[in-house]
Amino acid sequence: MQSENRFFDDLAKLVNGAAGTVAGMTREFETNAREKAKEWIGGMDFISRDEFDAVKALAAAAREEIELLKARIDALEGRSAEPVTKTVRSPKTKPGDAE
Repeated sequence: MQSENRFFDDLAKLVNGAAGTVAGMTREFETNAREKAKEWIGGMDFISRDEFDAVKALAAAAREEIELLKARIDALEGRSAEPVTKTVRSPKTKPGDAE
């Protein structure tokens, strides 16, 4: 009877040791995988969300300023806010040629 209990005790210790080893290997693998992913992504030219939002705000401000400057130019030149139509030349004519 004593030998059966010792066998099961040894078997339980072996299984617990193997489970601990597997859990440790899993954690180590996950850590290494995360580090490799960070290195791979870090090597690319990605930007953070904060940088993207900052550039987006700058672009919106630039568009607003462009619209204000266009309106100011139109006012200074005495033009109305109506769009200007361009004359379209055929691709064969050159500037200064008789059309």
